[in-house]
Amino acid sequence: MSIKDSKNAWLIFWLFAIAWLLYLLSPILTPFLIAALLAYLGDPLVDRLELRKLPRTLAVSLVFVVIVAVLLILALILIPRIESQIVQLIEKLPVYLDWARERVQLLAPADVQLPDSAALKASLHDYIGQAGGVLAYLWASLTKSSMALLAWLANLVLIPVLTFYLLRDWDHLVEGARSLLPRNSAKVWIGLMQESDIVLGAFLRGQLLVMFALGIIYTTGLWFVGLDFALLIGMLAGIVSFVPYLGLIVGILVAGVSAVLQFHGYAELPWVILVFVVGQLLEGSVLTPRLVGERIGLHPVAVMFAVMAGAQLYGFFGILLALPVAAIAMVLLRHLLGTYRSSTLYHGKT
Repeated sequence: MSIKDSKNAWLIFWLFAIAWLLYLLSPILTPFLIAALLAYLGDPLVDRLELRKLPRTLAVSLVFVVIVAVLLILALILIPRIESQIVQLIEKLPVYLDWARERVQLLAPADVQLPDSAALKASLHDYIGQAGGVLAYLWASLTKSSMALLAWLANLVLIPVLTFYLLRDWDHLVEGARSLLPRNSAKVWIGLMQESDIVLGAFLRGQLLVMFALGIIYTTGLWFVGLDFALLIGMLAGIVSFVPYLGLIVGILVAGVSAVLQFHGYAELPWVILVFVVGQLLEGSVLTPRLVGERIGLHPVAVMFAVMAGAQLYGFFGILLALPVAAIAMVLLRHLLGTYRSSTLYHGKT
């Protein structure tokens, strides 16, 4: 085996070792990844403040306060309203089930009797109605396990602390990574890192804005239709829209079923479908080209594969890691294709 082959073998070995280590540590890495993403998204703002002669620590503190304030405002605005809609859904669910049961019973043979929904009504009343709300129910469920409660509190404290320190030392971490690059190929790797940074930053920031904009569009449209759970369904469809067409499919299915049950018919179903079709058209023609960029955007098949592979390998941590890894992989693949097309193998020369 030549020296070059030996180096390549060691590189492959270390890549598999790192992947296996991430697999073993994935249950505890989620807060670190969330903090790293927040720090990465906030670092350009810190750099701009530094250009205005602000000290790094002060700039980090200002950006950190802005990030925390935005997240708290969104939580205070959205969570209570979404919780109230969940409670409203739970309260109306038995009525919807009774109506659906009557419709199905009309279509079923006369000798077939469907089960009564009284047991489900009692269960919903016992588990949710007496808990004082969905959040109270979730909190009661969480506090039953002391280890789950400790893990939840640890993550709640860890994420802002890790975000602050990563944001403060981000430039040092980048320089440290550059100093470890092989000197004979450092320029190539630095170029790939810079291109990956451009693609990843534009993709993440743009995709978050697209998801939020779609959530607002879907919520507004469903509110005009008169759907009781417009905010709940609209935001759900907006959040899952990072997977191409998933927001459209989930939104139409959930909102369609909700509209049929609420209005006891299909008259509003075309309007529900129209809301999501318009949202999808706006995403493809306006939102994604302007906020993400067509050149930067990943192919829908690549996004679907990345999310499914990440979920299969690393669970929720893998879902969070999927799109950043896919964006960087796209840059590396583009570089490899360029190298191959300029090689003697591609041109058939010896």
